[in-house]
Amino acid sequence: MTVVGTTPPPRLPVRDKVTARDSVGGGVSPMLTRLAAERATGVLERERGALYLAEGRVVHAESPLSPGLDVLLSAHGTLDAAVWWEAVERADQEHGAARRLLDSGRIGRGALEVCHLGALYDAAYFALSPSSTPGRFRYGTGHWFGALRPVPVDAVERETLRRRELLHRLWPDPLPDSAPLLRAEPVAAPGPTARQRAVLALVDGVRTASDIARALGRQAFATLVDVRRLAAAGLLTARFPPPVPQPPPGPALPRVDDPDITLLKRLRDALEAL
Repeated sequence: MTVVGTTPPPRLPVRDKVTARDSVGGGVSPMLTRLAAERATGVLERERGALYLAEGRVVHAESPLSPGLDVLLSAHGTLDAAVWWEAVERADQEHGAARRLLDSGRIGRGALEVCHLGALYDAAYFALSPSSTPGRFRYGTGHWFGALRPVPVDAVERETLRRRELLHRLWPDPLPDSAPLLRAEPVAAPGPTARQRAVLALVDGVRTASDIARALGRQAFATLVDVRRLAAAGLLTARFPPPVPQPPPGPALPRVDDPDITLLKRLRDALEAL
């Protein structure tokens, strides 16, 4: 009996959960992962923010799109602004602002750690957003705030990806995250929550989500969550950026009637006809 071999059918592609997860808004910084592996100390500067590392762990993060720790602490009376600035002015390489704040006795370590971690993850979300420019790391550069509770890089990466996924599920269009916000006229939208009403009260066609977060003294990511939910409910929209102006056309080149050029063209035509 002759056995006839058959080619097995091709395997169906299996969706890689990690790849699918990272495709929502892009992946995190490979440079940051490498710096964590080598236990580097310094600052990773990116297009939308910076992350400060000490022995491969994140100790502080900053972004112009996220309210600073001073705003989060003083907006709701957790810490007097004068106490904050006194600690900043007295900070040095040996004792950062965090140590000065704790030594003042005006805020407990637990409260300061919670607020600082919230600000760190908030700024890291924007600092690690996909960008068109490469990051730059400067070794040995510390931050005047000091190291309060270092965070492993993989924890920062996981939280950043989790936040990207959450925003994508709420409303897949990222335009409201950065563009000026406008009120919309919904037909039958659910009533907003108290937090969302506070956001809507500041929507004026000029402020962005980051502006509103800073005005309310809230973390920027929490405000993005409210903004995307309001966009999904049809209660607000975003102003599209103006088109990029095109440069005016240059002057037309003058017509050149040079007998030498005319002769060269005739010679070219004659050679091509051979």
